[in-house]
Amino acid sequence: MEAGREDFYIGLSLAVSSSLFIGASFILKKKGLLRLASKGSTRAGHGGYAYLKEGLWWAGLISMGAGEAANFAAYAFAPATLVTPLGALSVLVSAVLSSYFLCERLNLHGKIGCLLCVLGSTVMVVHAPQEEEVASLSVMAEKLKDPGFIVYAVCVVGSSLVLIFAVAPRFGQKNVLVYILICSVIGSLSVSCVKGLGIGIKELFTGTAVLREPLFWSMVVCLVVCVSIQISYLNKALDIFNTSIVTPIYYVFFTTSVMACSAILFKEWLSMSLNAVVGTISGFLTIVLGIFLLHAFKDIAFSWDSMPLYLRKSGGPRPYTAITGQTGEPPLEGGAVGGRASWKQKAPSLQ
Repeated sequence: MEAGREDFYIGLSLAVSSSLFIGASFILKKKGLLRLASKGSTRAGHGGYAYLKEGLWWAGLISMGAGEAANFAAYAFAPATLVTPLGALSVLVSAVLSSYFLCERLNLHGKIGCLLCVLGSTVMVVHAPQEEEVASLSVMAEKLKDPGFIVYAVCVVGSSLVLIFAVAPRFGQKNVLVYILICSVIGSLSVSCVKGLGIGIKELFTGTAVLREPLFWSMVVCLVVCVSIQISYLNKALDIFNTSIVTPIYYVFFTTSVMACSAILFKEWLSMSLNAVVGTISGFLTIVLGIFLLHAFKDIAFSWDSMPLYLRKSGGPRPYTAITGQTGEPPLEGGAVGGRASWKQKAPSLQ
């Protein structure tokens, strides 16, 4: 029990640090891409690879690599449905940093959306389903042979190929969902590979000859391919669309894909109580609502100062005081202190 609790806190700490690194990486990459665009280089959204010579982009890549490494380790210690929802913290970090360093305005709706993302993630963590015990690569191999997971993997690969070769060339420049869908569905497979490799590395430290297992190296190759595709299409999305749009939408679709893949592979939901199911779904819907607020109202100049007076903490309703003239004339126009013209002056002549 103590060992399980220690693993839980290790996985939780790694997941939080991963979100901090990944959230900062989006800002660094975007700054590098903007610098290249100002120099007139071929943009990543149009097939250019000039970002490979940009220092800021590499700093973002290193930051993302550190975040992914922490994320990789977190999956080895904690369930995927605990680690993945905490990615909402990267949305919060990215949104806050982009408002300071990229001048991407974060209005009141966006701030509430960030708060809802954190709240929903907390609810999901509290009610996170417990995955089946997978302590060795041999058990992982049996899971991968499950017909349900094979069907899911075939659907993911097939849909990804259609998106890459048929949909992306036509609609990728116009619709942000195209590139993000490719990253998300491929990402669900990469998480499964990360989970298996984490188990294998833990076995390696106990003296098991993991490096002789074909499954271990197969997962390494699969992970490299999946991550390469994710990086390429995420760069395209970041180059064309606003960071405050790409980051939260990517989180929603990526989390959904990982939850579906994890549920199929590890049969997590079968052992959950009704309260846990309702809590998990409620937490996820709360995150989706937060993402919606971040995305739908991003261009509206809505701040605390534009709210009605009676909703502000620093002020109250303005008093309405009628003032009459010295000869008993009707009140000034507007009936408030500071009026300029009298009613008599504004009234039309009857003659």
